[in-house]
Amino acid sequence: MYPKEYIQFLIHFNGDRDYFECHEILEEYWKKSNDLKKDSIWVGFILLAVSRYHHRRGNFKGAKRTLEKAINILSIQEIKQSLLGLDVDILFPLLSKLLDQIHKEVSYQSFNMPVTDPVLLEACKKKCKELGFIWGQDSNLEDKFLVHKHKSRDRTNVIKERMEALQNRKGNE
Repeated sequence: MYPKEYIQFLIHFNGDRDYFECHEILEEYWKKSNDLKKDSIWVGFILLAVSRYHHRRGNFKGAKRTLEKAINILSIQEIKQSLLGLDVDILFPLLSKLLDQIHKEVSYQSFNMPVTDPVLLEACKKKCKELGFIWGQDSNLEDKFLVHKHKSRDRTNVIKERMEALQNRKGNE
């Protein structure tokens, strides 16, 4: 019923709070999907995860910028969120409060994506348990690998893709 990547995203978002992994999972899924638009709901969720990652690291400027973009996209895609088992009447006030906290440079606090579909919720909780973490647990701020995960990844492909995109843009001018 739901893409497995979306379920994985929710598990990491509300489970181990691995926002970097959330980004990676949905970016791959988005790139393979038929919905490659920049205002895709998947991009909205990706940006939300990136914002949480920045906020947890104390990068308020990056957190604010990406959360504003996420809110804009998710607002456009509100109906799809309901179809994806989320309660938008809870989510949008949470995101608004979060944006205010980031603006005031309040320290990171975990929040849960409001999953309302009981089947989806049970599947996520079950998978969390299998993976050894608890649905809804707070982020482990002492886990330096989790907090600074981007520093450990091989960026060779990312740099290559950016250079190709830059060359394509220069070629189209």
